[in-house]
Amino acid sequence: MKAVQVTGYGDVDKLQVVDIPVPEPKSNEVLVKVKACAINNTEIWMREGAYGAGSKSGWKPEGVEFPRTPGSDITGVVVKVGDQVDPLMMDKDVVLFPFTSSGEEGSEHISEDMSFIGSEYDGGYAEYVAWPAELCYDMPLSSYSDSAVFSVSGLTAWHMVNQIHLKPGETVMVTGSNGGVGSLNVQIAAKVFGAKVIAIVGDMDAEEKLKELGAAHVLSYKSAHLSKEILEVNGGPIDAVLDVVGDALFSVSLEVLKKGGKFCISGSAGGQKTSLDFRTVYLKHITMYGSVLGTRAEFKEMLTAISAGKIKPVIDRTFTLEEAKEAQVYFKNKGKLGKILLIP
Repeated sequence: MKAVQVTGYGDVDKLQVVDIPVPEPKSNEVLVKVKACAINNTEIWMREGAYGAGSKSGWKPEGVEFPRTPGSDITGVVVKVGDQVDPLMMDKDVVLFPFTSSGEEGSEHISEDMSFIGSEYDGGYAEYVAWPAELCYDMPLSSYSDSAVFSVSGLTAWHMVNQIHLKPGETVMVTGSNGGVGSLNVQIAAKVFGAKVIAIVGDMDAEEKLKELGAAHVLSYKSAHLSKEILEVNGGPIDAVLDVVGDALFSVSLEVLKKGGKFCISGSAGGQKTSLDFRTVYLKHITMYGSVLGTRAEFKEMLTAISAGKIKPVIDRTFTLEEAKEAQVYFKNKGKLGKILLIP
């Protein structure tokens, strides 16, 4: 089969299209013919070495074992089953839950042995992938491409909103609203949890689309008076922030949060380190959350909401498998709206 492998830490020249054997599913696994695989920051930062200390990067301290096939947002059709798998799984259209874990129900995502497809396992930048049958769920939509945009970004967004216990009518600021996680944060917060969303973007060309997704207000982080504009459109301080940017908007977030407000972060595309005056946190009684991925129960809740039409796929562009380098470069460009897909 054709696959894209990361051969080591570095730039996109570390991505190589290769011909390798089709994987053989283990007794508890199925073989999935990949129909679509969305791109996430996770596989780019894994390649760049941004997740680890020193020269190692990945979800485990020992780093990634190269060569590795990246890709974690995967949909496809089951074409072979292991000898312990229900034969009825054959020919099913599935979406893959993106990691394994021995953690108890409700804490799978914080287990020490959490291992990610595309990082600790070979992933979806390939024509076929083997994965545990119990982690393959029915596709929420009829389209492989539409169903592929939710696994990592959607689970991350769902867990972020769920974790801060967002209530109907509360106001939440969503940073990076044009991105994969951000655009889903807008939809989930507004359409599922009933919150009032202030979406923050760079390019205001996305304003109408974000309002269609559920944003009540869309503002640009390029404004010299962003904090003032947020307070004006809300009529005062806001209840919560869902952040995927990091340093670039951190001071604004703390400034516009009300006393007792909540700040949840799951990304740092705008800077991984920041300056924090602890007095702001304790004098305003701000609760801070770190968030990555989510639980299997949340994944199922999200799939149900997608099937019901509450959350819609937002796709910016598709590429072929052989165009993986171009796709990752394009992913890092500003101004896009929604997900980038690879179609084997």
